[in-house]
Amino acid sequence: MQRAALILSATLPAALVASAGAALADLPGGYGNYYGRMMGGCGFGDGPGFLGVGMMLLFWGIVLAAAVLLVRWLLERGPKRGDNALEILKERLARGEIDPAEYEARRKALEG
Repeated sequence: MQRAALILSATLPAALVASAGAALADLPGGYGNYYGRMMGGCGFGDGPGFLGVGMMLLFWGIVLAAAVLLVRWLLERGPKRGDNALEILKERLARGEIDPAEYEARRKALEG
């Protein structure tokens, strides 16, 4: 689980940067005056301005924040690593994996 989260946290930002770079690569004058531009350049000068680039960056920022929160939430739901040996020993006794005599011997060894 942690390995998948590490891979996701390493590749997701790179993919977002690559996609933003590709979107920003369409410089003014690249595809003509009307059909190649967002909103046809209507009232936005020679390009989409804040409504295009700013909203795209806002969108990807929200997507990135959601991905980070999702990964953190999934890691918190995972198995707890705070189990100590005595709790594990009690669980083994409850499941019947060890008998009470072995439990007492191991408990004394752990506590002593």
